[in-house]
Amino acid sequence: MNLVDLYRLMRNAHIQAQSIVDTIPEPLLVLDNSLRVEAVSRSFYDTFQVSEEETVGRPVYELGNGQWDIPDLRRLLEEVAARSTAVVEFEVDHDFPSIGRRTMLVSAHRLFQPDRSSRSMLVSIVDASKSRQREAESELLVGELRHRIKNLLAMIQALAQQTMTEGRSAEQYRDDFLGRFRSLAAAQDLAFGGEGETGLRSLVEQTIQPFAGKGKVVIEPGPAVGLARSQIVPISLILHELATNALKYGALSAPEGRVQIGWRIERDSAPRLRVHWQEHDGPPVTPPATTGFGTRLIEFAASRELGGRVELDYQPSGLTVEILLPIP
Repeated sequence: MNLVDLYRLMRNAHIQAQSIVDTIPEPLLVLDNSLRVEAVSRSFYDTFQVSEEETVGRPVYELGNGQWDIPDLRRLLEEVAARSTAVVEFEVDHDFPSIGRRTMLVSAHRLFQPDRSSRSMLVSIVDASKSRQREAESELLVGELRHRIKNLLAMIQALAQQTMTEGRSAEQYRDDFLGRFRSLAAAQDLAFGGEGETGLRSLVEQTIQPFAGKGKVVIEPGPAVGLARSQIVPISLILHELATNALKYGALSAPEGRVQIGWRIERDSAPRLRVHWQEHDGPPVTPPATTGFGTRLIEFAASRELGGRVELDYQPSGLTVEILLPIP
């Protein structure tokens, strides 16, 4: 074998080695024992948007805007060169030039040679930004779910404790409690069971549907109003309570009785939503002698949960309710 053949063989081996390195999707660096860059993979250039002139021959801690100039990382890399140890997934969170904020995991190993004479190391870099973001989002969702379940259980407990028992049969208590519970479950499903925004009309239609009968409930045309998730459950409970009372004592208990529901947006100093409930042709209405749990639930949901207020007007011709809410 002459020198030309030897050169050709070495050149082919070098090209093949570089091709193998360039095929690996993660950015790779080869550093000498002084942490100076000897070789670079194509994916490193593509990922960090740098040129060969900006990279090869330079100390790793001078690359870019000094993103790798971290005392702990530098110490670990020096130990790799000196003692054949390894760095595994050292996390670097940095605002990289051209690509922005990223979380990179750096690993380093001594290059293997049969005689163990190599002082160079192979450094691999993995972009963990998306996985870290997913982990953070998962933790947030778990926390939100835990908080939501806690609030839901507290609400169910309040419904069970506050539903009146005096002078009522077990069946009456069961029916009232389960009615409120079903309304709560349906509102939760609407709030958290789908994607996108929930509209006021969809919520009204779903809540009122079990009470609607044959034209006994009329939902008037109104502007499209999107609801925040935090508004869906309280509004649903208010509507369910009004419909239940109308079925027991109000307009829906009479053959000719009917209910009209409508809403409009008022634009005064601060825009607000006004929901109107009007009962017609039911039994004569008299104001209740005491405030029951249903009324307290309506007032609590409107003021504490929704940041608005509710006005109940017990006219002899039919109950009128005005619910005023801030617009999300």
